[in-house]
Amino acid sequence: MRSLLAAVALLAALLPGVAPAQTWPAKPVRIVVAYPAGGGIDVMARQLAERLGAAWGQPVVVENKPGANTIVAADSVAKSAPDGYSVLMTTDATFSINPHLYARLPFDTERDFAPVTMLVLLQQLLVANPATPFSDLKGLIAAAKAKPGSINYASYGSGSQPHLAGEMLKHQAGIDLVHVPYKGISLAVPAVIAGEVQLTFAGIATSSAPLKAGRIKALAIGGAQRSPLFPQVPTFAELGYPEVETHAWFGLFMPAGAPREAIARLYQESSKLLQDPEFRQKQLIDRGYEVVGSSPEAFAAYIRKDSESRGRAVKISGAKAE
Repeated sequence: MRSLLAAVALLAALLPGVAPAQTWPAKPVRIVVAYPAGGGIDVMARQLAERLGAAWGQPVVVENKPGANTIVAADSVAKSAPDGYSVLMTTDATFSINPHLYARLPFDTERDFAPVTMLVLLQQLLVANPATPFSDLKGLIAAAKAKPGSINYASYGSGSQPHLAGEMLKHQAGIDLVHVPYKGISLAVPAVIAGEVQLTFAGIATSSAPLKAGRIKALAIGGAQRSPLFPQVPTFAELGYPEVETHAWFGLFMPAGAPREAIARLYQESSKLLQDPEFRQKQLIDRGYEVVGSSPEAFAAYIRKDSESRGRAVKISGAKAE
């Protein structure tokens, strides 16, 4: 009998189109989001969880664990069993910025995690209060050189993406801008609208409505090419400042040692969602996200390169963990 079963298994493996039964997931999967409920990354996580649950026939639950600049959530997943049932959804802050910002982390970003896929890339716009006397980046730089220290910009903390972008712009353009850190990402654009500060860096989803209403104006945007939503706004690269990186990304990770099957299935099913025409257009492209869906290998390679460039930005900025 054992010989017969072995022969059947071997035959199934050899025949085209016949695959062994999937063994993962056999129980609920949790996606730990490193940010509070209600934000863009949380909304995407819940949409992904709904799609994955339907495809796998197992519940996929979202658990928000904000705190310590994403460290709380990352540490939770790093110390979880490497069985594929704990997934981290976070941003570049965890893997590209924090290792350079903190003297010590409770985990090793390279050793303790298995990258699954980068879902989307986001570029930020440099926006200004409409009352400022400059209308483009060249005018801003000229005004900053004429009166050093007279122009300020908002961020959401030391080492945040806007802070690093602002300090790199200062470094590359040879200007003096004053950094004004706010407590949260949602406060920077309103501060520009109110005239508390003149500038900030903000994502398209945050800045689109006030831009269209004329309550702020856009001077430049990060990335290799212009946004199709704001084609009139030039990139920092085309203006001669390629090292001013404003991007952020959303990605999925599992603990190191997670089963290959789990990583592969999560990557494949996530890619299907990103390629769904209606979801891709309405939930991503129309909101300013650049769809990526990279393979685990490509994602790992990207993180290494991204960490190098962000490490240089942290060093130039002098940022330290608060």
